Amino acid sequence: MDMKIHDAIHASVLKLLRPLVRVLLNHGVSHSALAEISRRAYVEEGFAHMARGGKRPTVSGVAALTGLSRKEVKRLNETGVDTLNIAAQKRNRAIRVLGGWMNDPDFLVDGEPAELTLRGDSGSFAELVKRYSGDVIPAAMLSLLEESGNIRLKDDRVTLRKKAFIPMATSVDRLNILGTDVGELIETIGHNIMAAPEKRLFQRKVSNALIRKDVLEEFRELSNRHSQELLEKYDAWLSEREVDEQNNDKAGYVAVGIYYVEQTDQETDL
Repeated sequence: MDMKIHDAIHASVLKLLRPLVRVLLNHGVSHSALAEISRRAYVEEGFAHMARGGKRPTVSGVAALTGLSRKEVKRLNETGVDTLNIAAQKRNRAIRVLGGWMNDPDFLVDGEPAELTLRGDSGSFAELVKRYSGDVIPAAMLSLLEESGNIRLKDDRVTLRKKAFIPMATSVDRLNILGTDVGELIETIGHNIMAAPEKRLFQRKVSNALIRKDVLEEFRELSNRHSQELLEKYDAWLSEREVDEQNNDKAGYVAVGIYYVEQTDQETDL
């Protein structure tokens, strides 16, 4: 590998690892635990890499590719956890329910999300959940959306309070977002590094290191408002083009994410 590219990769990995390690230290995760997770990532991606290249994935092949022993590759390949995927499914279903509430005419009044009765066959919260959440029962979805602050329940009537689903009830919910959303961003960046110009995905940001501190709150509010409006527009477009749950073999996955970062000169430049 060209040394300039080698050094650039090392510097980039260090830069993305520092905020991650900060999270890990705050939650008592040791270096040895991160090393074990790293080995698992190498094994999983090693098998995927060989499959994408048209080769039959084998323990010996992944060992040669990753530098791990065959014994280690076999061990890691035989033990897996799926908690993040389960959490992501729960999150995606909550987002679909909120999207249906904001876009389906059956749950709108004058173009805005209606106040829903808790139960009923038509225009109720139970019907909304049945239509958009797959096999999640209404009580479970009600609890999830109450915990995230999206809805208010009073006298068996459900009101939408927040349109954006950000599950912050527990640290587990927040850490699941870390794994899913950061992973997707890195996946897009990795794709764009390798892809031909016409095949690259949209990846942009605006930043300014000379902003007056007295306008930071104003810009934060401005960016929150306009970003939410844009995401709602995308959500409405996507909702009109969904396939039925029974035809999910014809479905693809897309996501557009927006993030906000704010630093002052007292904070470490990452």
